[in-house]
Amino acid sequence: MAEYANPDVVVSTDWVAENLDTPGVRLVEVDVDTEAYAAGHIPGAVGWNWTTQLEAQVQRDIPSHEDWQELLRASGIGNDTKIVLYGDNNNWFATFAYWLARMFGHEDAVIVNGGRKKWELEGRPLVTEVPAVERTDYQAGSLDEGRRALYGDVREHIRQAGAALVDVRSPAEFTGEIIAPPGLPETAQRAGRIPGATNVPWLSAVNEEDGTFKSADELREVYEGKGMTADRDIVVYCRIGERSSHSWFVLSELLGYDKVRNYDGSWTEWGNIIRAPIAKG
Repeated sequence: MAEYANPDVVVSTDWVAENLDTPGVRLVEVDVDTEAYAAGHIPGAVGWNWTTQLEAQVQRDIPSHEDWQELLRASGIGNDTKIVLYGDNNNWFATFAYWLARMFGHEDAVIVNGGRKKWELEGRPLVTEVPAVERTDYQAGSLDEGRRALYGDVREHIRQAGAALVDVRSPAEFTGEIIAPPGLPETAQRAGRIPGATNVPWLSAVNEEDGTFKSADELREVYEGKGMTADRDIVVYCRIGERSSHSWFVLSELLGYDKVRNYDGSWTEWGNIIRAPIAKG
């Protein structure tokens, strides 16, 4: 069985349990449910709120260089710290935070395989105590948006022969039956998909029983079976960019595809723009 292209970007729950007190390691929980951290988290983990800390608060965008740098300083993270990310929903926003970390130049970031789900299934401890951390003078790198696609990039992308566009949402969202999953308020004026997109739901990359990533061979079968090969220029999107960051992580980091970008504007942008082309059915 083949290994992941970059096996060091994931760590097991066993590894986490053995390194709770290791200097230079900072656990960070990022959940869809922003109240989950307060209800209980892995000992020593700090919590990041995706709604207030992982996106700009006025203009829709990722955090500014200054805001990202301040977040890491306040979290006790130094430039040499190993950032160990995990969360609920099989690591939706943990991979989004990882994507941000890589764009801002932090190389030593990893994902806990299985995230919060696997930790809880194994009966491991959760605490409500918020750890005391020592503030750092973290220096964020210059933003490298090579892993990101904006609206204009996607409009150009779909005109190019051989370019691939992956819609990682559920089949019901892809066909336009629904605009957003039940209970999630961020939505758009129109339902449907970007013309030419192929539906490869993000959930097809994880094992249902514990939320871990499927093996490299299984992942390759999932994506190559839909025509997504390593030689293609691929853009992934979802609704607001978090599920697609999960698929970006799988394609880019686990399978080693070197031409993958995450369109974080995703359907809440595309489905609101006047005269943006839409396909349904």
